[in-house]
Amino acid sequence: MADSPAERRSALRGRNGYDGALHVAGRRTVHTIGLRFPIDAAFLSADLTVLRVAQLKPWRVALGGPSARSVVQTQAGSLKRWGVQVGDQLEVREAG
Repeated sequence: MADSPAERRSALRGRNGYDGALHVAGRRTVHTIGLRFPIDAAFLSADLTVLRVAQLKPWRVALGGPSARSVVQTQAGSLKRWGVQVGDQLEVREAG
């Protein structure tokens, strides 16, 4: 979970890849400005249903739409590998 602006800015930047997923609440858009690697983005509704899935190369922007309330970001290819599709309902848990 990235709750603060500082956490959102530093969560993926400066890395060459990312193992896992980052949930950012309260966002309808995502950008890859400053990232070194492509990402997958799953835009979620208020009940965590996947509304849209996008893959972004570095220096791109994607919009989740008016119903999006949060976004999950992963390294490109992860959502497909995990079988995440539009209509799936996700569960957010903190890494342990």
